[in-house]
Amino acid sequence: MLTLKTQFDAVLADIRYKFARAPAIESGSWQSTKAPDRMVEILNYSFCLDLPTTDLDLYRKVFKPSLPWADEHFEQERVSGDPINPGLTWRIWPFSKSADTHRRDGEVDPQFDHSYAERYWPKFAGLTPDGVLPETPEDSKIRQGVRFPYGDLDDLVELLVADPTTRQAYLPVWFPEDLGAARLNKRVPCTLGYHFICRDSRLHVVYPMRSCDFFRHFLDDIYLTVRLLIQILNSCKLADPAKWHHIVPGAFTMHITSLHMFESDRRILSRSWEK
Repeated sequence: MLTLKTQFDAVLADIRYKFARAPAIESGSWQSTKAPDRMVEILNYSFCLDLPTTDLDLYRKVFKPSLPWADEHFEQERVSGDPINPGLTWRIWPFSKSADTHRRDGEVDPQFDHSYAERYWPKFAGLTPDGVLPETPEDSKIRQGVRFPYGDLDDLVELLVADPTTRQAYLPVWFPEDLGAARLNKRVPCTLGYHFICRDSRLHVVYPMRSCDFFRHFLDDIYLTVRLLIQILNSCKLADPAKWHHIVPGAFTMHITSLHMFESDRRILSRSWEK
């Protein structure tokens, strides 16, 4: 089997090849604002990587995420159990100045139109100004769908623990309200969700995205999803060691409808690719 680095280097080489030949297109909007530059785009890009270990150091070395932001953001917010918004870790993200321009107006510590922590933990989202719950609200306050209460990351783990071969372990990030938000020119998630499935003693994840900025988000999105798989795997092992002790990470599959970057970013990256 090829090493993870060899697999990922081949993916990056393929993306580099396609971007070098992609025509620039006019894009009317970017994150619900007027796009500052033309974009180059790869449409419907998919790839698959075999995950050989739960050792995060390997994934840090291969994927080169934005550290320490990615680890702090994941641990302190995404898997905190609280629907945090805006949180604190966005301030140390490399593109924090850009993120700050997308915060909502008229609030003491302005929130974003959505956060990943809210989508991982949606049951009580919006019940406190910063999303941190000093105590669990009454069950009656759990957000309701058309007929059933919302589920969250803990429910996904419980589903897998109860039925390791389930095909239903999907954690949505894109919600129905996002279609309404898009009509109002609000920021909406790039991630659609995460589908986890366990087969042949391996826990796999399929990661569909509607949109991904290669220059700003691609490497972080991969790393944070692999961290999520490892988090879920460890939680399942802790909850039911007999069923899960032998399960290891499986395949990471990613599909991006629009993988893109600004034309100015392509010029920056082209100089590094030529070295």
